[in-house]
Amino acid sequence: MIRLDKIGKQNGRQIVFIEASAALQKGEKAGLVGPNGAGKTTLFRMMTGQEQPDEGQVSAERGITIGYFSQDVGEMRGRSVVAEVMDGAGPVSIVAAELKELEGALADPERADEMEALVERYGEVQARFEELDGYALEGRAYEVLAGLGFSQEMMENDVGRLSGGWKMRVALARILLMRPDVMLLDEPSNHLDLESLIWLESFLKGYDGALLMTSHDREFMNRIVSKVIEIDGGTLTTYSGDYGFYEQQRALNELQQQAQFERQQAMLAKEIKFIERFKARASHAAQVQSRVKKLDKIERVEPPRRRQTVAFEFQPAPRSGDDVAMLKGVHKSYGSRIIYEGFDFSIRRKERWCVMGVNGAGKSTLLKLVTGTAQPDSGSVTVGGSVKLGYFAQHAMDLLDGDLTIFEDLESTFPQAGQGSLRALAGCFGFSGDDVEKPCRVLSGGEKARLVMAKMLYDPPNFLVLDEPTNHLDIATKEMLIAALASYEGTMLFVSHDRHFLAALSNRLLELTGDGVRLYGGGYSEYVASTGQEAPGLRA
Repeated sequence: MIRLDKIGKQNGRQIVFIEASAALQKGEKAGLVGPNGAGKTTLFRMMTGQEQPDEGQVSAERGITIGYFSQDVGEMRGRSVVAEVMDGAGPVSIVAAELKELEGALADPERADEMEALVERYGEVQARFEELDGYALEGRAYEVLAGLGFSQEMMENDVGRLSGGWKMRVALARILLMRPDVMLLDEPSNHLDLESLIWLESFLKGYDGALLMTSHDREFMNRIVSKVIEIDGGTLTTYSGDYGFYEQQRALNELQQQAQFERQQAMLAKEIKFIERFKARASHAAQVQSRVKKLDKIERVEPPRRRQTVAFEFQPAPRSGDDVAMLKGVHKSYGSRIIYEGFDFSIRRKERWCVMGVNGAGKSTLLKLVTGTAQPDSGSVTVGGSVKLGYFAQHAMDLLDGDLTIFEDLESTFPQAGQGSLRALAGCFGFSGDDVEKPCRVLSGGEKARLVMAKMLYDPPNFLVLDEPTNHLDIATKEMLIAALASYEGTMLFVSHDRHFLAALSNRLLELTGDGVRLYGGGYSEYVASTGQEAPGLRA
């Protein structure tokens, strides 16, 4: 449906694509992968016609509709959430807007003299709305919004009152409702909780159009795509299979290419040694000349391009007491909404609790109570002796000093640390070379999250409290973080919507439900096995 033929693209001095080719066929569901800055967004923009390649051609089948979801959602205000979503559904949204306008006019006593014309026009517009299946569209809009976590009240309220993350969901809902022939989704799993993520996964599995998407959630990607297009070094390489197959195949290709490179290097060294040894001897002139010509004609094998990933290793954290945190008889309300009523909960040393529950169940509230950033209305929260607490919260990223560079921020936090040690720390969290000179104010959400995480883990606490630590992190950084936390000797309490993270690190699970609290002796994998659910209220 969309084909890229030998495209070339340069942004300023950066060469993004060199003779790159790929295709997205009817009904295919493909993942687009590559390191940050490789050109994924540029590729999407070329596929939608927002940008043109410098060389080559991007062609699409005549008459197809393309829906593109990007992280830049634009301005939204002045109408309800459901109206905003329906506005993106093509021609029917224009008819729906006029129908609403006419309904208002018919109810306006000051326009009574126009009543006959208004009624006639209303009949025409209503017939057109029915012809376009508009009434079903409104029902579908509510269904999509509910799937993405919106309450009925939120759907009817002004979209302008929503936070940036919820506006992202509105923009995504517009594309899903549109059901175009081709969907291009740039990080659709960002800003979604686990329940919404699983709903979206099910929706996309049932979508019969072509899909190309990026995602930092490997489990989400694995369950949807059957093809992976990789951007690396300006080229596009296509792999048939899910994300797991792509990883295996890429690793195998790297091994094979490395072996070819090493064999050729050994052969070249042998030939060059012969040439150097006999080039001054007339008796070997013909042989030397022959070998020089042979070397000139050989196509050189390049070594594989290795993505730089640095492992992070914890320094030993001080040992805490066996009782890490205790909540007794805790009551907590926000206005008339009761979150906890007589809640008892204890965390023991080396336990790794993941907290699950639907939106508003009190997951983040529990983390705030344990860390002392929120106080119970009654009852007690006690942190054990010799507990050194580290708390990763989303708001921590807003507290970075925008005028400091990454390195200056690390230096000010750890004034006793050596430069080499801090540069090694920065490298572990994806800041290498000149990256450390970036001012904090220009950092992306992912870069800010990595910097906050690096600062927290350098001088490790023995009790980690993490609220959605993988938000904004790319797959490589997540893998590094999971590997580091797997060897961490301390205690953990965390909320996450990343199923790979949950399964890899939890050994206890606390589920917050409308009927009360449920505790599971195993981690997330055992929870799924015993309940048949991947999230509260959803069937696996």
